[in-house]
Amino acid sequence: MTPHIERTDQIGRGIALTLVTIGVFGIQDAIAKILVQDYSPFQITMMRYWGFAIFALVLVARQAPLRQALRSRAPKTQILRGVLLMADIWFFALALQTVPLGELQAIVIVYPLLVTLFAIPVLGEKVGVFRFAAVGAGFVGALIIMRPGGVPLDLGAGFALASAALYALYIVITRKVTAIDSAATSMTYAALVGLVLSGGVGIFFWQPMAWTDFALVVVVMITTCAGHGLMTVALTMAPASVLQPFNYFSLPWAIVLSILVFGQWIDAISLVGATVIVGAGLVVMARERARRVPKAPEEAVPVE
Repeated sequence: MTPHIERTDQIGRGIALTLVTIGVFGIQDAIAKILVQDYSPFQITMMRYWGFAIFALVLVARQAPLRQALRSRAPKTQILRGVLLMADIWFFALALQTVPLGELQAIVIVYPLLVTLFAIPVLGEKVGVFRFAAVGAGFVGALIIMRPGGVPLDLGAGFALASAALYALYIVITRKVTAIDSAATSMTYAALVGLVLSGGVGIFFWQPMAWTDFALVVVVMITTCAGHGLMTVALTMAPASVLQPFNYFSLPWAIVLSILVFGQWIDAISLVGATVIVGAGLVVMARERARRVPKAPEEAVPVE
């Protein structure tokens, strides 16, 4: 009886930490949105990635030598993962310039549905009619948000969709490499590839920063490390499949921040579209969790 109670308590703490993590990442996105109004998204992304890379490499180095972590059975695939993650962050930062935070999060949150689709050709998974219908409903929700009179069909909306697609592909490929490489190896490659790419591009967009803006960048870097650290701890307390649905808390939190920080309200019809996306995503997650129950340990799905 006691072990069951302890396990329940651990899951509860894992869920609580997940919600705190989402809160931290939401604040990070709001600050980044402020910064990209005056500075290049590539410069801000480069500085933000320094925070993630430092966190990832320090975490890995505490477990094993970095040289050992770099030994991969699929180095090209690991490099591709790093490129996809970096491109996802670039596109998200570009979308932040023009798309309100609430609508942006509502569009990007279609990524679990895209994971279902990408898993078919990449992992050879079979998707039944029920999950296909849920995915279709989710895309209808995205179209509602980007309808005439909703989010303008401009580059900002395109960047948001590209960010969701790249992150979904990143997750699917991560699932593929977890069968042959350790989590430390995957994290090391993601950190190093992103560090090289973000620095190689961001340096060409560098411009001097006011001290107040630099302080905001430092906050972004701190929240990056804090967010990933909290999620890492949360995943030791509860399975990824239990925590993943709570990531949808990012949508109402983004809407609240959009109103409080930027005075931007999400309209009622777009909110309906966002609700459809969340509902479809939860259905897909529930079906996938049920399908994976007989199998052994689930991989920890990265959180942006």
